[in-house]
Order: sequence, then structure tokens, then C-alpha cells
Amino acid sequence: MSEFNNVTIVKQANVYFDGKVNSRTIKFADGSSKTLGFMQPGEYTFNTADPELMEILAGELQVLLPGNDAWQAVKGGESFNVPGNAAFTMKVSVASDYCCSFLK
Repeated sequence: MSEFNNVTIVKQANVYFDGKVNSRTIKFADGSSKTLGFMQPGEYTFNTADPELMEILAGELQVLLPGNDAWQAVKGGESFNVPGNAAFTMKVSVASDYCCSFLK
């Protein structure tokens, strides 16, 4: 899906890691939400509350998911799932555009 229709966008940006990761929250009529964001090259650890689907729209990174010892390469057009109440780390090698869906 290349666009979202009939949504509410939160104007306040989500800014992390000294501005190297930024996103905007999108709310849907059914109560679900997503963030659309952009990550500069660097290494970032995030904590989740709910399970998440991370879709990498463009760029390249490696992700270390909970319970794994090996880094997984991810590039534009690919995605990965993160469990709830967990931490995961991304090593972004090429500036990356993403969509994060919060799965409840």
C-alpha cells in the first residue's frame, strides 16, 4: 500500500537519538496507529510495548531481534516483526525510510 486514506496525523514529531531518527504518528478510524519515519546512519536501540511490524521502505540496515544472536540484513521492500515488551537494535548503514505498525 503506497498511501493511507482517511487518517489523522499527529503534527508533533517523534524525535529520537539527537534528531537522527524522526517519525510522525498516523491514527486510523479503527483505533490502530502507525508511524512513518526516517533514520540517518547509526546504531539505535528501541523498546517496544506492543508487537510491531517494521517495513523498510527504502535504505539498508541490520537488525538484532530479541532472542537472536545473529544480525539480520534488511533493505528497502523488506520487513521484520518485533515482539511486544522487548528491545531491538538496528544498525542503519544507508539512510532508511520506514513504516512501523503497532500490532495489538
